Amino acid sequence: MNMVGLTGNLTRDPVMSTTPGGTEVLSFGVAFNDRKKNSQTGEWEDVPNFIDCVLFGSRANFLSTALHKGSKVAISGKLKYSSWERDGVKRSKIEIVADDVTFMSARQDGQQAPQQHQPTQPTPAPRPAATTDVYDEDIPF
Repeated sequence: MNMVGLTGNLTRDPVMSTTPGGTEVLSFGVAFNDRKKNSQTGEWEDVPNFIDCVLFGSRANFLSTALHKGSKVAISGKLKYSSWERDGVKRSKIEIVADDVTFMSARQDGQQAPQQHQPTQPTPAPRPAATTDVYDEDIPF
């Protein structure tokens, strides 16, 4: 089962793009903290974690105007592993393909943000065009 959920703050303003097939893609980063005990001081410390997120389809357009850097959100979705080679160097990353985004903070204009944006019927996220090497479906695991 591939399910993930986290709450955190956007690390940058979302970026909207479109695949060659016309699917809207919203990309954004989320930061969240873990707690770790410092072995030298014995004190608990916050350790930041950063993860990239993407959202496909019509919801991407709505969320591109509603989200901004610093927004506190709860995200549920699934993990996606990607690998590619650039200049002879193998690279990889894990990102969240978001299904749902819940707003947890007020909008910048002071109005209350909508609490959740969900489609009326769940629809699977469309797959990006095969020409996008970051989403290569031939990854063995």
